[in-house]
Amino acid sequence: MAEPEQLMNDIERLGAKLAQARASIDRRFIGQDRVVELVLAAMLSGGHALLVGLPGLGKTLLVETLSTVMGLNSNRIQFTPDLMPADILGSEVLETAPDGSRAFRFLEGPVFCQLLMADEINRASPRTQSALLQAMQERAVTIAGQHRPLGPPFHVLATQNPIEQEGTYPLPEAQLDRFLVQIDVDYPDRETEKNILLATTGVLSEAAHAVFTPQELIEAQGVVRQMPVGEKVVDAILDLVRACRPREAEASSAVRDALAWGPGPRAAQALMLTVRARALINGRLAPTIEDVQAMARPVLIHRMALSFAARARGETLPELIGHVLAEVTGPEAAGAAA
Repeated sequence: MAEPEQLMNDIERLGAKLAQARASIDRRFIGQDRVVELVLAAMLSGGHALLVGLPGLGKTLLVETLSTVMGLNSNRIQFTPDLMPADILGSEVLETAPDGSRAFRFLEGPVFCQLLMADEINRASPRTQSALLQAMQERAVTIAGQHRPLGPPFHVLATQNPIEQEGTYPLPEAQLDRFLVQIDVDYPDRETEKNILLATTGVLSEAAHAVFTPQELIEAQGVVRQMPVGEKVVDAILDLVRACRPREAEASSAVRDALAWGPGPRAAQALMLTVRARALINGRLAPTIEDVQAMARPVLIHRMALSFAARARGETLPELIGHVLAEVTGPEAAGAAA
């Protein structure tokens, strides 16, 4: 544990470095500041992110740019219905040596990298999706009985199309819970789209440059875990998570009626880490209630499910999270969760 003065210096130094990283990302991934902030928060927290958005919104470009800026070697997997676990993890092949002897040699799959893009992850079968579970949780894979570690650092940024559901396999709850945050990538506003047109349809295009190294990212993740968190912020996180569980005493009648199940302790852990990371990204020494409000929806939305009756009434999870957030942290919080 670093001394308070040293920790303060580390936070200030990292805040300046993260400002450089964001500026480098913005050269290629124009606008969408909220998306960039959430992805960086997930990586600084040591977690994985699920990007949900229509094709053509720059999700692949964002991951490519991040790998450059954060100094990570990256791989991309296009998930398809015929993709097999070995296509992700790797496999053993039998090789014959010049002397005629034979031995198995392991060929690493694309999961052996520092930043893995799982494109359209819900298009692969559950068997293939589950091949990532151990890698995401334990940063290791077991193949042919041998434990093979990954990283560090190791991050999965997966994408999903929220509209097209034909030929897809919804991710199981256990795997969704492994994603630290779910990030909704929406259409850019008019001015941002104009800047994108001007910047990307000419002869020359902007290039990102490396700001971090893998070791510096690991050190930054250590700083995030050492950041102090005030009692009010801790209580707000606990109150929020517990109020979103329909069977808890803290849950309102509206929550009990609307939710089939709510977030577990991993959601509270994710909030604790991401509010610290967001504070660091914004150059602050400690998280505030505002950080809880900003991170509530991306941390909670994939860890909850509406009841059939609530879906029939047209209720949505973002509205429900905003309602609970307003009860826990104040009425102005409803807009932050939208």
